[in-house]
Amino acid sequence: MRKTSLTFDEAVDVWLRHWSGQYQHAIAADYGINPGRVNEVLKERTHIGSRLVAASKRSA
Repeated sequence: MRKTSLTFDEAVDVWLRHWSGQYQHAIAADYGINPGRVNEVLKERTHIGSRLVAASKRSA
């Protein structure tokens, strides 16, 4: 069964993977989700605050 959304923790991982150079479609494929859901995270339409949490993990 395909997932229809990402969890907040997965959204944090999306940011980290995006910053490391991975493409949105590749991230989406790994989660078995529509690439539009990844794009929604990166456009900060969903999981508001996940970018800040990812940034704090990145600098730690």
